Amino acid sequence: MTQTLRSWRDSLGVYANPRVAAMLFLGFSSGLPFPLVLTTLSARLRLAGIDRTTIGYFSLVGLAYSLKYFWAPLVDRVRLPLLGRLGRRRSWMLLAQCGIAAGLVAMAIADPASDAVHFAWLAVATAFASATQDIAVDAWRIEAASDETQGAMAAAYQTGYQLALIAAGAGALTAAAGFGWTAAYLVMALCVAVGIATTLAIREPEARVDRATIAQEARVVAFLERSAHWPPALRNAVAWLIGAVVSPFVDFFVRYGLKAGIPILLLIMAYRLNYTTMGVAANTYYLDLGFTLPQIALVSKVYGVLMTLGGALLAGVLIKRIGIARTLLVGWILLTVANLAYAYIANISPGIGWLATVVSIDNIANGIAGTAFIAYMSSLTNTAYTATQYALFGTLWSLPAKTIASQWGAIVDAWGYGPFFVYTAAIGLPALVLVLWAIRRERAPEQASGAA
Repeated sequence: MTQTLRSWRDSLGVYANPRVAAMLFLGFSSGLPFPLVLTTLSARLRLAGIDRTTIGYFSLVGLAYSLKYFWAPLVDRVRLPLLGRLGRRRSWMLLAQCGIAAGLVAMAIADPASDAVHFAWLAVATAFASATQDIAVDAWRIEAASDETQGAMAAAYQTGYQLALIAAGAGALTAAAGFGWTAAYLVMALCVAVGIATTLAIREPEARVDRATIAQEARVVAFLERSAHWPPALRNAVAWLIGAVVSPFVDFFVRYGLKAGIPILLLIMAYRLNYTTMGVAANTYYLDLGFTLPQIALVSKVYGVLMTLGGALLAGVLIKRIGIARTLLVGWILLTVANLAYAYIANISPGIGWLATVVSIDNIANGIAGTAFIAYMSSLTNTAYTATQYALFGTLWSLPAKTIASQWGAIVDAWGYGPFFVYTAAIGLPALVLVLWAIRRERAPEQASGAA
């Protein structure tokens, strides 16, 4: 018993790592702009008299987060003038954070009712800076810690991110109600200082280059030798594309091969389908069940976020004890239970107790699954191409999930909420097969080590 308690205490001790603590603040910095260019912004637009169709178009601002792969190679390879002295990751973080602060100040001053198009471009610019920060922060997180610490790093990131959602969601709405939207956005711009201070305080990670990376870079050298007769500008541009865009793709399949690489990519695409498809319907579902806005705010936005934080912290410990793949399975099981619980209460007249119970399962599951998923994708990257490969994984899971999730309204109108949530549980079954494959793959080296 004493040995078990000591083992759990050692697992929790990973959160004392200074870089894990820094990840908490960087997670806050990453989460802060997201509601201010999407969910909180939609409330501001509606109160400004903007029609629902136009507000719907504003949701396209979120594409910046799904499409960041297309400029991630720049963050991976381009050294910034002056700021570059801070290092690859910190310089891009600082530039993006300054862009976020400037964008929020501009949005604070602008009036969406008088010029919606101008205001939309400000939101796009802020989202672009925010997505760029995410690229750099993800790269720093992966490069700054060992594989054994990635679970705790992901948990700290998730915790900071969720706290930022509260600040930029409930906090900004409260500030806007008391002092107006200009003051609310200016306060949020000041909060960006948390990320800036952290960026200046942390150390640049040391990039580790393995033999496979050197082999990929040799492709660039070989191309430069073969194309000596090309115009210099074209030759250098193609060489940069080979090194920054082609090599990350080739590197992934060189390291994992087609036999493992394709199932890994399929797992990334499938794992978050059930949560994303279910999550977009949540607020409308609560309202249709008869719950009031204050009840939804208390149970879902405050209590639910706390449950997510608990799930994220628990995931960091689980990853340390049982590994990433098995933690993915725990998250998948709990998310499926949450889907079926939502389906059940759709057919009864649930009270606030039922809502709290289901929200607890849902948010704890999301904290565990989301943290394990981040740690899994992080473990797959090569530090020579961290930003590009991780951004590619983000695009692979978010675009299909968001595309399928966009049809939830039509499904509910045709079938009702009960069958809809059964459908969201069923859509996760391919992920179960792939997670079991990942567990078997993760167990193979352990068995080989035991046999040795």
